[in-house]
Amino acid sequence: MSVTDDQLMARALLVAERGRGTTSPNPIVGAVVLDSSGVIVGQGAHRVAGGPHAEVIALDEASGRARGGTLYCTLEPCCHVGRTGPCVDRILSEGVSRVVFAVPDPNPLVAGGGAKFLRARGIDVVEGIRRDEAVAQNAAFFTWMTARRPYVTLKAAISADGLMGREGQRVQLTGAAADRFFHRQRAEVDAIAVGSGTVLADDPLLTARGAYRSRPLLRVLFDWRLRIPPTARVFSTLAEGPVIMVVSAAATDNKSGELHALERLGITVERRKDRELAPVLRWLGQRDVTTLVVEGGPRLHQGFCEAGLVDRVQWIVTPGKLERGVPMAAGLDHGGLWQRGTPAKVLGPDRLVEWHVHRTD
Repeated sequence: MSVTDDQLMARALLVAERGRGTTSPNPIVGAVVLDSSGVIVGQGAHRVAGGPHAEVIALDEASGRARGGTLYCTLEPCCHVGRTGPCVDRILSEGVSRVVFAVPDPNPLVAGGGAKFLRARGIDVVEGIRRDEAVAQNAAFFTWMTARRPYVTLKAAISADGLMGREGQRVQLTGAAADRFFHRQRAEVDAIAVGSGTVLADDPLLTARGAYRSRPLLRVLFDWRLRIPPTARVFSTLAEGPVIMVVSAAATDNKSGELHALERLGITVERRKDRELAPVLRWLGQRDVTTLVVEGGPRLHQGFCEAGLVDRVQWIVTPGKLERGVPMAAGLDHGGLWQRGTPAKVLGPDRLVEWHVHRTD
């Protein structure tokens, strides 16, 4: 690895971020093209699923100057026909002599095939440059491809005395700066999830406000007992995206009237024989949901923790005290499977700490 390879892959990773929040279920990918003398002549990012890949955009910008040059890409170039043609064909036709990519594509349709194709045709291929950063950047895509479920972020706001709220009451813990931050996050992810207790206590809209979102936002309500009434405010926001209610089959048997009222509103009701979360996540994965933020409440948090389905934790520590209320989910701390990852981010009076779950299985 040369210093130049490292620096140019860093640039490609930065360029890839232009597609953050708009490419799902595809990964975000960045590419940089050098001509034969080492001058940057093109760069590009994959911006939308079904649109041109980063390599194609970068080569288009290079406009014929890539011959004998190098292409840097954050993900292995594809070698299959999907909604677009194989990037390896375009790389070959442009006369690129060297390809450097960060990480192999976990898609079984690629999985090393792109690199093999290029090497077989005499192109020098280097892989593994800034690999860890590339994997972290596309953690959702890698999880969706390998585990066949969404990448799950558990978001929890905690009072200074370790409480998440009061049973059955709306409590505003976070300040304006934190609220803006998380509405921007809602604008990027595929879906958010809450439990019935949160809906009954807060009656939230569950929309991305004050932030531009180019595609519908899926809202998933875990309401095993079918308690949420058709008058809940979230059901008035279907123009912002679909709403799915996950309920137990037994509840629908006993509340057919409520069920029909919800279905008339356009709500998708997913009936489940049991309350296992993993099958629900696999079902969401089949619907191309690659990122899911579980926003509350404590019981739903606890269920995801116990099922081993949390990939990242966002812990917002607020300065106010509640003195009485609902404690945070067991395991939502720095022990066990949780490991602190990044320094605290200051959001007005609140502090955000994020860390990833490191599994041993």
